[in-house]
Amino acid sequence: MFFPGSRYAPMQPYTLTRADGTRVAVVRIPLPGAAGTLGFYRRNGGERLDAIASHFLADATAFWRLCDANGAVVPDALATHDLVGVPLDAPVRG
Repeated sequence: MFFPGSRYAPMQPYTLTRADGTRVAVVRIPLPGAAGTLGFYRRNGGERLDAIASHFLADATAFWRLCDANGAVVPDALATHDLVGVPLDAPVRG
């Protein structure tokens, strides 16, 4: 249902019945965990999370891991942050 590496990939879908009787497949929204941070990165101007994720996590689609490390449910919640926490499990880059 979701691409590999997605924050939703490990979530188990279940069926919900709406008031009109229609059944739909849904998954719970994964809440940010208490992932530790390796350190903080100061954003350059309006630098996007996908660019930061590409640099530190070697995967631009892993921007959601930055959200988790910063306690943000959605990427827009980090839009005003000058410092972005890098997840503790990020590969160390030389």
